[in-house]
Amino acid sequence: MIAAAGLALVAAVQEHAAEAAGAAGAAHAAPAGPFVINGGVILWTLVIFGLLMLILAKTAWPAILKQIEEREARIQGQIAAAEKANAEAQRLLGDYQSQLARAKTEAQELLAQGKQVGEKLREELVAKGRAEQEELLERARREIALERDRAVAELRKEAVELSIAAASKVVARNLDTEADRKLVQEFIASLPISRS
Repeated sequence: MIAAAGLALVAAVQEHAAEAAGAAGAAHAAPAGPFVINGGVILWTLVIFGLLMLILAKTAWPAILKQIEEREARIQGQIAAAEKANAEAQRLLGDYQSQLARAKTEAQELLAQGKQVGEKLREELVAKGRAEQEELLERARREIALERDRAVAELRKEAVELSIAAASKVVARNLDTEADRKLVQEFIASLPISRS
C-alpha cells in the first residue's frame, strides 16, 4: 500500500517534470532523449526519493525489521531444536548400542552357561550310564555266582547219591542211607571248591 502510494507520487512528479520540461522546451527547444540531463527532474526525483525513504523509515522499516528478527529467531529456534534432537538421537543411539552390546554379552553368557549345563548333563548321564552298567555287571556276577553255587550244590547232591549207590553195591551189608549220606556230604564239603 505504501509502495503503491510512493509509485503514484513518483509518476506524478515525473509527469509534472515532463510538463515543466515541455513548457521550458517550447521556449528553448532543447533536445529530448534518455541521456539528456534535466536538473529539474533530478531535483524532484531526489526530493521524492527522500520523502519515500522517510515514509518507509517511519512505517515499513519497523515492520520489515520485525519480520526479519522474528524469522531470525524462528530459524535460531529451529537450529537449536535440531541440535537438541540430534543430541537426543546421538544419546539414544549410544543407549541402543550399549544395550545391543549388553544383549550380545548376555547371549554369549547364556550360550556358555548352556554349554556348561549341557556338558554337566552329559557327564551326569555318562556317569549314570556307567553306574547302571556296573550295577548290571554286579547283578550278573551275583546271579552267575548264585547259579554256580546252585550247580555246585546240585552236583554235590548227585555226587552223594552216586557215592551212596556205589558204596551200597560195593559194600554188601545194609548200611543206614541217612548216616551214609551225611558222611559223604561232610566229606564233599571238606573238599576245596574252585570259584573260577
